[in-house]
Amino acid sequence: MSKSLQSIPYSVLDLAPIREDGTPQDAFHRTVDLAKHTEKLGYTRYWLAEHHNMPFIASSATSVLIGHVASHTSTIRVGSGGIMLPNHAPLVIAEQFGTLESLYPERVDLGLGRAPGTDQLTAHALRRGVKSGPNDFPDQLEELRSYFDPTRGKDNPHVRAYPGEGLDIPIWLLGSSGYSAQLAGKEGLPFAFASHFSPRDTVPALDLYRREFKPSKHLDQPHAMVGVNIIAADTDEEAERLSTTLQQQFLNLIRQNEFPLPPPVDSMEDIWTERERQALQQQLSSSIIGSKDTVRKKLYDFIEKTGADEIMVISQIYDHEARRRSYEIVAELFQEHSS
Repeated sequence: MSKSLQSIPYSVLDLAPIREDGTPQDAFHRTVDLAKHTEKLGYTRYWLAEHHNMPFIASSATSVLIGHVASHTSTIRVGSGGIMLPNHAPLVIAEQFGTLESLYPERVDLGLGRAPGTDQLTAHALRRGVKSGPNDFPDQLEELRSYFDPTRGKDNPHVRAYPGEGLDIPIWLLGSSGYSAQLAGKEGLPFAFASHFSPRDTVPALDLYRREFKPSKHLDQPHAMVGVNIIAADTDEEAERLSTTLQQQFLNLIRQNEFPLPPPVDSMEDIWTERERQALQQQLSSSIIGSKDTVRKKLYDFIEKTGADEIMVISQIYDHEARRRSYEIVAELFQEHSS
């Protein structure tokens, strides 16, 4: 059955981008402004992502920034998209999110990933020991959940999370392949897929999640949120120009260049090679770029293709006012004819 936009929650993923002309402090000011703006526009969640050693992302201390955003908003849910659990002791994450939930009751989401969110050298610097890595993710997840649920912690009753124990904090699993999709299904947890940088695996992973899903006390049926790059503007031409910031960002990643977020350019033709252009077109193939009418059509097609239960919008736009406008246009589409 086809879903209408009006029946689907819409949310925000923010990387707190550090612009070429700015600082992390500037990025945090823009993040707070965007959170307030999208709260008024009816967005359901405002998630921040853990990345490290990336000069264009300021959200490395993710839990701290979540608290900052929550303190400046009042209704929108705030959370992690995600916390990279292998980088942390599960007890520490239980305490951090127990603290956030205690400060901002019924507004906190804990999205978890198994990737490092960085390069291997930085991952080594972050992790507590050589045995802590992505392959340990199911055990780390079990340990983390035990700190919230006292009935699961009977095997280790002497180590408990205060605050944290007894709190009902929604846990989401995040992924860009089938691994977390399968685990989320087996555990009966909501699942968020990173289609914004892994478009080819989107439908197979979502199908796997739904096939493997087992009802739990958290969910009686699967709930899949899909992250997608959306750059909306008043005209197709303006949106295409704004999107060159995203293209340059991914090109820098391919080239292993460490630069802050670049401003848009009139053309990418003199910047990328033909091979790089093809690689980027493939990696960003699910991106939705254009005017309101163009985005409407592409968004309907995307939801029809994925069967997404919720959309998480990522808009890496250099100009802050243009970014605010993009989120306005998307909200208008989700709210059309909803009254």
